[in-house]
Amino acid sequence: MRKIRNVAVLGSGIMGSRIAFHFANIGVHVLLLDIAPRELLPEEQAKGLTLDHPIVKNRIVNAAFQSTLKANPSSLYKKSFVNRITVGNFTDNMKDISNSDWIIEVVVENLDIKKKVFEQVEHYRNSGSIITSNTSGIPIHLMSEGRSDDFRKNFCGTHFFNPPRYLRLLEIIPGPETSKDVLDFLMHYGDLFLGKTTVLCKDTPAFIANRIGVYGMMVIFNIVEKMGLTVEDVDKLTGPVLGRPKSATFRTGDVVGLDTLVHVAEGVYQNCPQDSQRDLFKLPSYIQKMVANKWFGDKTKQGFYKKVKNDAGKSEILSLDLKTLEYKAQTKTKFATLELTKTVDDVRERMKIFIAGKDLAGDFYRASFYGLFRYVSERIPEIADEVYRIDSAMEAGFGWEIGPFESWDVLGVEVSAKAMEAVGLKPAAWVYEMLVTGCTSFYKNENGIRFFYDIPTKAYKAIPGQENYILLHPLRKTKTVWSNSGTSIIDIGDGILCCEFHTKMNTIGGEVVQGVNKAIELAEENFRGLVISNDGQNFSAGANLALVFMMAIEQEWDEVDMAIRAFQNMNMRVRYSSIPVVVAPFALALGGGCEMSLHADKVQAHAETYIGMVEFGVGLIPGGGGTKEFALRFADSIQEGDIELNLLKERFLTIGQAKVSTSAEEAFDLGILRHGIDAISLNRNRLLADAKRSAIEIADAGYTKPNPRKDIRVLGRAGLGMVYAGANTMFSGHYISEHDKLISEKLGYVLCGGDLSAPTLVSEQYLLDLERQEFLSLCGEKKTLERIQSILTTGKALRN
Repeated sequence: MRKIRNVAVLGSGIMGSRIAFHFANIGVHVLLLDIAPRELLPEEQAKGLTLDHPIVKNRIVNAAFQSTLKANPSSLYKKSFVNRITVGNFTDNMKDISNSDWIIEVVVENLDIKKKVFEQVEHYRNSGSIITSNTSGIPIHLMSEGRSDDFRKNFCGTHFFNPPRYLRLLEIIPGPETSKDVLDFLMHYGDLFLGKTTVLCKDTPAFIANRIGVYGMMVIFNIVEKMGLTVEDVDKLTGPVLGRPKSATFRTGDVVGLDTLVHVAEGVYQNCPQDSQRDLFKLPSYIQKMVANKWFGDKTKQGFYKKVKNDAGKSEILSLDLKTLEYKAQTKTKFATLELTKTVDDVRERMKIFIAGKDLAGDFYRASFYGLFRYVSERIPEIADEVYRIDSAMEAGFGWEIGPFESWDVLGVEVSAKAMEAVGLKPAAWVYEMLVTGCTSFYKNENGIRFFYDIPTKAYKAIPGQENYILLHPLRKTKTVWSNSGTSIIDIGDGILCCEFHTKMNTIGGEVVQGVNKAIELAEENFRGLVISNDGQNFSAGANLALVFMMAIEQEWDEVDMAIRAFQNMNMRVRYSSIPVVVAPFALALGGGCEMSLHADKVQAHAETYIGMVEFGVGLIPGGGGTKEFALRFADSIQEGDIELNLLKERFLTIGQAKVSTSAEEAFDLGILRHGIDAISLNRNRLLADAKRSAIEIADAGYTKPNPRKDIRVLGRAGLGMVYAGANTMFSGHYISEHDKLISEKLGYVLCGGDLSAPTLVSEQYLLDLERQEFLSLCGEKKTLERIQSILTTGKALRN
């Protein structure tokens, strides 16, 4: 029955402020405190201020607060959420924590200082309030020594990863007397309300993710010396090709800070004498020299990479030569093994090619994989009792697409164990015991349920908590009812279908249009509803521009018209089907992906959804019904007393400036999501289940197929005058190009319903025809084709 309405965050440094901001994101009132300064600054002395003045007392917390507020990317879903945070200092405001349901300590990593803070907390907190520490390595049991029974019962570690808004891992570390109710509550609250992958850890050095993640980096730090690999080589081998973040290994070191990595490594070395791989946590000589030089990465402006101005005055990123410790121009990395995987999209299939590689890349992968497999097998039961906890921690904390045990499954447990033995990297004994029992993998899927190998019972058990999630991967083999090259239609239970796309970047072309239409047809025949979503890295990067470009170059205008008409018709089927259609976007939902969302009965968006119609940037207007839909929503939004032209301007600029929301919350402000209809899921893992639940609720409420609109009020020339005048002014002032002026006029032409002499009621089909007409005319413009070509070849649009 616990409810978290008020949270106190003690310590306003980088982590403290960002944790406070994330709690503000979910609607909680936050009290953010830090120490009061002990000395005046010269400027404070000049103003005659004293140490007791509120400005001085809150200087530290205010500086941290403002720094976090200005940071990019933002820690807030919306800037206005900052109003949910109150700042103060330990001296004056520690008493105010009595109103807090959860008190989070985030002060410096020093046990004595933390104990002093907890002594004050004990004095002011209410009985039953939760107290946690965000420590990244100090033993939890040491921090609660000397505290009351109620304190110890309600105390544990909560290790957020930085930045808390974006990194999904929250490690929960119990103390020796932590109540099970408290642990269960935090595991659930972190998952449901904070959007985290919550992982229960043991109170061991570096917990789970940092213990494994830093081990992996230390292995690589040692491998590069032996193999003669460069910084660029390693980051190419350990980045997106391996299903890991773009920052890969060395860039991650720069972002996190080499000093932080060294702190964790030294902590493991000092506190884990029984770790068989302890010596790997010793710092290589080049790392020692970098630390001595304070080359910590981004925080000191140089680390494994360094940004400089070249002779031409342009910015250039140099890489560190690990042998000479001198910075040099980056060289292009090329390995035969990587070349073999260029056409392989599935990271699991790529891993099989990597491990079989015959070149230096293959040697690197075998050394790093086999070492990692041995290490994680040896860490059970030291840091975790179950394999899935280690995989979950690495996927959520370090951004790995596939955790170490699942990777081992992909490569084959038995065959990998034999290969590991051959090179002196024999795994733990329990792995062989597992194989003897006839269990040949750490995971298996049955009827859409995921099981893990449980070591004590030597049998498979269902991973707990799956009832809250729907994973498409284990359903594809048995629950796919139809598929083509770009889409799959999967029965996700309870009368609901899911249409997922799996094209490159989930772009929308003919195969996706066919798949969505087929999904609606099947759902109308035998199901209750449809969810459109997928489990890729992005919901959709938009329409297939390459296809549009090729048809336009060949001047196949009838083909372009047919393609745009098909896309419009698909979205209108999404809107006007006889079953509810819920679209569940996440990450990038651009262009056509946004237009599809605009036509759903409901959008169930992940909090981290970056959605918008970006066609203007490539010289076009939204052509899949997006421009029509904004004209419709503009008409519906007008209230008595509103100034119509101001509202039209807002809608126009959202498309004309190719605005993309920085969160799902911001998408409401852009008019893309609708208050009272659309909803947000904080946890990406829950998104598909939430969308399915929404489809069921709409169906159960007695869904009725809506009728196409014929009552959309457009402004005609009254609106066009403003659009044309504005575009001309911007062009005359050299703010936009002549081509941008043309696009602006065509966008305004559709939004205003064309050259009508007075405000008029029109139909959706009328607006769709206008939209398609203007889209086609822009496809024939040379400047548009140049922009599309630039996007396709360089990833950047020309400003021609």
